[in-house]
Amino acid sequence: MRFLVRTALVALYPRAHGLPGLEDCDLDDFLRRFARESSALLWLGVVAAALLFHLSPLFTVLVPLPAFLLPASLRDRHANAMTYAPFYLVRQAIFLLKLPGGLCWGTHPTVRARFALSAYEPDPDGVRVS
Repeated sequence: MRFLVRTALVALYPRAHGLPGLEDCDLDDFLRRFARESSALLWLGVVAAALLFHLSPLFTVLVPLPAFLLPASLRDRHANAMTYAPFYLVRQAIFLLKLPGGLCWGTHPTVRARFALSAYEPDPDGVRVS
């Protein structure tokens, strides 16, 4: 399932205008941690949204292939069409899928450096009490 989430997120967050894409931001490690630390319901929603993303190119770019098999130009058109879909539930599913992607991308030190922001300190191993 992580493969489906990863390929959908990479399609939704490509490299652009000199900024790194999600594939440049240690996505595999982030997804392992996200799956472990998030609730089962949240992870299930992200996986379901990734399934929707991969199974819907027939309706967006009129090609009966899963999104991870599309050529890059069609995959980009599909990602754009899914983001601006006329159906609210589809847009919300893609928003849910983009949530962990945005967390990964926005907290990565390379991305933060491009915006002249300091890197975040690593998460503590336990709960802070002070």
